[in-house]
Amino acid sequence: MARALSSFRPVFVAGVGLHPYRKYSPTPYVALGLAAVREALTDAGARWGDIESAYVASALLGMAPGRPMLRHLGASGLSITHVENASASGSSAFRLAALEVASGQSDLVVAIGVDKPAMVELGARQAVLDLLERDRVSAFTHFALLAQRYADAYGATPEDFARVAAKNLANGARNPYAQRREPRSVADIVAAAPLAGFLTSPQSCPVGEGAAAAILASEDGLKRLQFERKRTVRVLSSASRSERLYDDEGGFDAALTEETVRDALADAGVSPGALDVVELHDAFSVEELLYTERMGLCDPGDAPRRLKAGHFDIGGEVAVSASGGLIAMGHPLGPTGLGQIAEITRQLRGEAEGRQHPDAKTGLAHMVGLGAVCVAHVLQRDAE
Repeated sequence: MARALSSFRPVFVAGVGLHPYRKYSPTPYVALGLAAVREALTDAGARWGDIESAYVASALLGMAPGRPMLRHLGASGLSITHVENASASGSSAFRLAALEVASGQSDLVVAIGVDKPAMVELGARQAVLDLLERDRVSAFTHFALLAQRYADAYGATPEDFARVAAKNLANGARNPYAQRREPRSVADIVAAAPLAGFLTSPQSCPVGEGAAAAILASEDGLKRLQFERKRTVRVLSSASRSERLYDDEGGFDAALTEETVRDALADAGVSPGALDVVELHDAFSVEELLYTERMGLCDPGDAPRRLKAGHFDIGGEVAVSASGGLIAMGHPLGPTGLGQIAEITRQLRGEAEGRQHPDAKTGLAHMVGLGAVCVAHVLQRDAE
């Protein structure tokens, strides 16, 4: 039976950094990644030579992009491992880094996510048709069908789905790293260009470019850095699963989320009601409704009511996607999961300027990769 992260030595987040998420630009990925790593090093009070191991996550860059990037920081001889796990690449890199520190193999490890979108070819529209011809369904159609099923089951309205995007776009407007920084009203979102079914364009995430990094440390690593203890955030648990066969009308994404988050919360010894901040995979608005219910944040069918009442707002019962989520923060794939870690770390430290959830102590990061994998982490502000 797998051992919980808590059964090993403690693991802490010492530093986080981001390059703002944005549309495709001519800027090389190397510059994006270095900006995030350097910000994380400064945040931790570390030098590149202090880092013993690196995990580099990307989904779009091809073979081994880490070395051409990291050589600009110095040829220190550290171990470099590349991670590709679709949308969960950054989350998986963070998990591997945490396990390396927990095992005693290293005291200071960096997890980095960086990506740039591939140039869209003229035949992209035909490619979607090809997928449909092979008995597959495109992502927006899949989630539109889940939204319709949810509406049929619980009486949800187009405004209920749009309200997710309105909340997250408002949060993103307060986040200097977010790709989308313009708030929009529920009525405006409902009336926007349709994707499929209830879903309109503001209810899906933009896939752009960006980078994120997190430096993980043992207690010895923190002492080496002379790290300020009151800024310490501990990684309580890390859970990772892949999908299996489900007899579940809520969809395999939701069933997989329920199992993975249940594992992460159990390993951390934390109840859903104890979560103060949650960053979840909201590539489409319906996912927030599905996942908050399956995480145990509310009863089935109750997410629209709670959302409308402000329970998932910054300052509400639990701040869901205070960063703006994938819908506003953006979804550059490789960095996305690590960007969630950066947001939660800042929230738990009380350093999320302009979007701080009051007295945040415990947070959950959740990512799904192509529906096939799910990774979840529980972080907590260390006792002072």
